[in-house]
Amino acid sequence: MVRRPVAWIVAVVLLAEALGIAALNWFMGVVVDRQNMSMAGLDPDKMSMSAKIGGVVFGLYFALCALVALLVAIRNRAPAGLGRVLLISVAVVHGLLGAVAWGLVGWKAFLYMVVVLALVVLLLMTYDRENGAVAAAGGGAGGGDTGEGADASGSGSGSEDGGPAPAPEPEPVTEDAPPAAPVTPPAPTTP
Repeated sequence: MVRRPVAWIVAVVLLAEALGIAALNWFMGVVVDRQNMSMAGLDPDKMSMSAKIGGVVFGLYFALCALVALLVAIRNRAPAGLGRVLLISVAVVHGLLGAVAWGLVGWKAFLYMVVVLALVVLLLMTYDRENGAVAAAGGGAGGGDTGEGADASGSGSGSEDGGPAPAPEPEPVTEDAPPAAPVTPPAPTTP
């Protein structure tokens, strides 16, 4: 299948991005600190510290997303809850970075961002397709629902192959039975 290799690739790429972004921002913070640069009167020490903190925060974010992709690859199960939200958010971040990269860096950076975006979306969609097929087939194992094949007491009344129970045949109408009363809809009760 294609799911596990894609999850491994996404995990490796996001981990490399985490290290790269953290290292780049740390380097920029060191450069600002050593050259005593200032923009519009801002304190160079605060600019240096904010660059370093931003690098660490974004590095941890991408590392956490890489961890989610790694767990998906190891478990071979769809991400759920916070992990799914993190993967969706990292896809959105790559889409936005791709749009910015096209104008500032060039088409190669844009192409890289779009490829990573496509990998993350492929990771999310391959597991969605599997979950949708399971849901359409009647749910997972041990679902515990009392659908068409079980009555209120819990005993199955379905067919031997596990399919839905056949519809009961209508009772024959005899000549001496009174005609059925017409059904009237309930009266509206709005005040």
